[in-house]
Amino acid sequence: MGTVVVTGEKIEKLKRILDNHLTSIGVSLAILIDEAGNEIVSTGKIDQIDTTSLAALAAANFGATAQIAKLIGEEDFSILYHKGKKDNIHITKIGLNFILVTVFTDKIPLGLVRLRVKQLKQELLNTLSEQ
Repeated sequence: MGTVVVTGEKIEKLKRILDNHLTSIGVSLAILIDEAGNEIVSTGKIDQIDTTSLAALAAANFGATAQIAKLIGEEDFSILYHKGKKDNIHITKIGLNFILVTVFTDKIPLGLVRLRVKQLKQELLNTLSEQ
């Protein structure tokens, strides 16, 4: 994918996609970022978390994990999952250039989050590539 131009209209469309697939099932926070950790769009309880720092750290986490994958002979790991006492984070690649960070509680099954993320991947990519 070449240069991506993110207009206000595109941000609203991306936010609707995240809301329809993720916050609608109770996901606390969803952030779409680029590989450098720049936040493109976020939705959910964004006033309770420093999304800029979370985006940067998630991208760094993904980068470090990619190097671990190479060390053990894997091409890449496309999904990361961190389980906490009350909150969990699911991080997944969206195409080659983007990462989706999803924060959710134990009330939301991991399998449901994974299914919804899988369902919305192509829709996000299509929206990002629109002119």
